[in-house]
Amino acid sequence: MSGPAPAGVPVERLDRLRVARPRPALDLPAAERAVAALLRALGRDPASAHLAETPRRVADAYAELLTGRQFDLTTFPNDDGYDGLVLARQVPVHSLCEHHLLPFTGVAHIGYLPGERILGLSKLARVLELFARDLQVQERLTQQVADWLQENLAPRGVGVVVEASHLCMSLRGVRAEGSRTITSALHGALREDPRTRAEFFALTGTAA
Repeated sequence: MSGPAPAGVPVERLDRLRVARPRPALDLPAAERAVAALLRALGRDPASAHLAETPRRVADAYAELLTGRQFDLTTFPNDDGYDGLVLARQVPVHSLCEHHLLPFTGVAHIGYLPGERILGLSKLARVLELFARDLQVQERLTQQVADWLQENLAPRGVGVVVEASHLCMSLRGVRAEGSRTITSALHGALREDPRTRAEFFALTGTAA
């Protein structure tokens, strides 16, 4: 990973990688027409005073929810040889269930064991958002974040736990209000070393 350093910062002190996912083609006028057609199919009048702007608002809202923001992934040399766990707990996560287009929300716990480089802490949340702003299932989202960090940061291990509530479970179907789904993905020492694995799950407050 390499790129220009900010003014006043020696090049050898950090590396940068511009991170962005391919953006799907958005056709907002077509989305508005589709929302209006859905309202009519549900027996509502999209031309009524209260719904006249709803197709535009819904189209804009989904465009925002499905577009991840690009960012610079900044890493620093691990000069002091820190070999303990780095963990960001309770990182908010919001995404859209691809089966019902309803939100699921919760928190993620993201940890890694540094190798030669350490990561700016805010970037863990950025990576999570990058994959969450999509049509998702929680299992895939958890794995994508773990895989991406393992591939791009080259740590000695990565662990990701996501705890989320799904509106498709609480508002419809079984209507299991208050239920939470927990998923995890592990790489390296966090998967293979029982003590490190246990430490990670203890710090996240989730069962191993």
